Amino acid sequence: MQELYNPKEIEAKFQKNWDENQSFKATEDPSKEKYYCLSMFPYPSGKLHMGHVRNYTIGDVVSRYQRMQGKNVMQPMGWDAFGLPAENAAIKNNTAPAGWTYENIEYMKKQLKQLGFGYDWSRELATCQPEYYRWEQWFFTKLLEKDLVYKKMATVNWDPVDQTVLANEQVIDGRGWRSGAIVEQKQIPQWFIKITAYAQELLDDLDQLDEWPEQVRTMQRNWIGRSEGIEMDFKVVGTDETVSVYTTRPDTVMGVTYIAVAAQHPIALEAAKNNAVLAAFCDKCKNQKLVEAELATMAKEGVDTGVKAIHPITGEEVPVWTANFVLMGYGSGAVMSVPAHDQRDFEFAKEYGLDIKAVIKPSDADVDVSEVAYTEKGICFNSGEFDGLDFTAAFDAVEAKLESENKGKRQVNFRLRDWGVSRQRYWGAPIPTLTLEDGTVVAVPEDQLPVVLPEDVKMNGITSPIKADLEWAKTTYNGQPATHETDTFDTFMESSWYYARYCSPQSDDQMLDPAKANYWLPVDQYIGGIEHAILHLLYSRFFHKLLRDFGLVDCDEPYKKLLTQGMVLADAYYYEDEKGGKVWVAPTEAITETDEKGKVISAKMENGQALIFDGMCKMSKSKNNGIDPQDMIDKYGADSVRLFMMFAAPAEQTLEWSDSALEGSLRFLKRLWKVANDHVSAGDVEALDIKAHNDKQKTLRRELHKTIKKVTDDLGRRQTFNTAIASVMELMNKVSKAPTADVQDRAIIQEALVAVVKLLSPITPHICAELFEALGEQGELLTTPWPTVDESALVEDSKLIIVQVNGKLRSKLTVAADATQESVEALGLADENVAKFTDGKTVRKVIYVPGKLLNIVAN
Repeated sequence: MQELYNPKEIEAKFQKNWDENQSFKATEDPSKEKYYCLSMFPYPSGKLHMGHVRNYTIGDVVSRYQRMQGKNVMQPMGWDAFGLPAENAAIKNNTAPAGWTYENIEYMKKQLKQLGFGYDWSRELATCQPEYYRWEQWFFTKLLEKDLVYKKMATVNWDPVDQTVLANEQVIDGRGWRSGAIVEQKQIPQWFIKITAYAQELLDDLDQLDEWPEQVRTMQRNWIGRSEGIEMDFKVVGTDETVSVYTTRPDTVMGVTYIAVAAQHPIALEAAKNNAVLAAFCDKCKNQKLVEAELATMAKEGVDTGVKAIHPITGEEVPVWTANFVLMGYGSGAVMSVPAHDQRDFEFAKEYGLDIKAVIKPSDADVDVSEVAYTEKGICFNSGEFDGLDFTAAFDAVEAKLESENKGKRQVNFRLRDWGVSRQRYWGAPIPTLTLEDGTVVAVPEDQLPVVLPEDVKMNGITSPIKADLEWAKTTYNGQPATHETDTFDTFMESSWYYARYCSPQSDDQMLDPAKANYWLPVDQYIGGIEHAILHLLYSRFFHKLLRDFGLVDCDEPYKKLLTQGMVLADAYYYEDEKGGKVWVAPTEAITETDEKGKVISAKMENGQALIFDGMCKMSKSKNNGIDPQDMIDKYGADSVRLFMMFAAPAEQTLEWSDSALEGSLRFLKRLWKVANDHVSAGDVEALDIKAHNDKQKTLRRELHKTIKKVTDDLGRRQTFNTAIASVMELMNKVSKAPTADVQDRAIIQEALVAVVKLLSPITPHICAELFEALGEQGELLTTPWPTVDESALVEDSKLIIVQVNGKLRSKLTVAADATQESVEALGLADENVAKFTDGKTVRKVIYVPGKLLNIVAN
């Protein structure tokens, strides 16, 4: 073997070998236990970033480890290729999104290969290809047949610059997350899929996902938001109409002093026709951001509609107000307001001088609602026939009263709303519906699928090319003129089922091959960022249940085990320009001075420009603190980058980028190489003869097999990759210092080096494959079984006992491994060094920790 470690040469050699031999190609094999490992696929933005590298390194380590466990492993890769970034980049660069996307895919694919990731590239897919979205369109038409899809007018967040609908999560401080434009509220027709029909099952089946982080399951439970309450009707005075409200606190119903409705509620809109103030208020609310989380903190505003409603129990009239904290998209768009027992209602009532009537109090005290609402559950008072009832009893009594009079009923509600899948931009899968001349909407016939998105287009930055090109939309249906839908799918559609398509990506006559899908699914290990904990994972779980109900898959959930990796952080530096704006400078351009703890004291650029250190934060383009993975691969090698990614922090925690730590990873690999080279250069090695081993040799071999046992548990069960690496490093320190004079010394070092190469191979596969060959091992490391623990090597002949007197170390004893407590105590008390500190004293107590510690208490 070469004397010096040359990562570039070694990595190119094995990447070429794996590619030519299709080493990671997966095929169904019912005789073997399958293992499907999947990392969330990337958006082809142009270059990998360090978040990608961390995600995909974790996935590759898991895949390679499971392969060495003898499992039939599939690890595919593809591209989440539709979406606004490509469209915006195309507009900026005066090109078409398709070409830009395909170029980026090729470059990023090359980078992934340079990192040595073991993907089955025969399963590669890109969601922008008609071969993929054809089946998404087909499935949508089947959902339409089953009445699981509908179209309706909906109030949406509208980005006037990006000309598209935004999800609530894409609106930040009232502005579009990409364009920065002030978001408007707009009523437009939208397609929806009935995810609410599966709300209870999505909630219940979270209990199946016991290998998901509890944090993620909690986030999904809260998003689904199941509640049990009563829906009741308040009759509108002077009309036959009613206002329907839903409450989870029917025990407070006798404290209702007003009804609050959304600005877009029919009552408000009707009243606004003759009320200019109300009309202006409703118009103002049109541009209110639709994010429920902010309702609690925003200033409460409203206008009296002049309408009165009749309390369903007392018969009293209560005013109906329009309020900005009530959203038309949630529930019925109307709430019964109990200001004494709801803080939001309380603040509104205080602002507008409305009545506040307390009807709930603690069981052992009076209640004061002069300054703040009392929101706890308690005992009803001031509530007529319900006085003295606790929450449960009052709930049941109010329900019985309302149901008997046909004014209300118990109901389960969910915070979850149906999934709006329409988007008004171009770069997405066309929604496969047709509108006939009479306005009837029908599905595109199956034999006309896919509805292909034209790729050779010109972007003007304003209108979608398929909306601007009237000819594109024209078609016929059963001989009648018809027009194609020009909205495209939300890109969450593509990412909701890609994991299943990987099971049969070349299938051109069906969405999924059920036999193959049911062999591989569910995904055994899914890896991705915590930012996808709600929407992507929820939509994907929903889509999977739809696939199941259409007979395409058998299992209930798509992902068995979930790992959410932490973000990659890096130092951020900036200076202020003449206008006070921040100019962000790449960390590689900063010359820093640090204290003895490594903390940055000062920073400047090469030209002398002083820099302000902004601390460590997520790598991002906005702060110019991203580190180019390609630069790191070129400088340190892929294995060093992979080792750093897995060693620098636990997978679930944030990772702080450090050039010095990356250099440390390279130094370790160089040391491993040197120890192996020195060992190989010394010549042939005799066979291991366990019976001939002396105590030192037994100790080293025991350390080796303890390390194998720990690393196996760390990589397999615990997935604490950093502690596994630390254990191997500790073992290598001992191996590098071990004697080599005896033939069995060298035999144990051979065993240890081969084991280390296997233990590290999922993490640093290239150097390990090379060392495996150099150490004279037969076969290919990829197909070599994981090292096994020799339990007999773990058996100790003797134990080292620490002896303390009054808690201070006074001696060390070597005793037989099976020595009794009595014999250890006798040896300890008889020890010469111990005797110096116990002579003339009375031994009060002897504390023995078996096999470790003897503490003698004397005074």
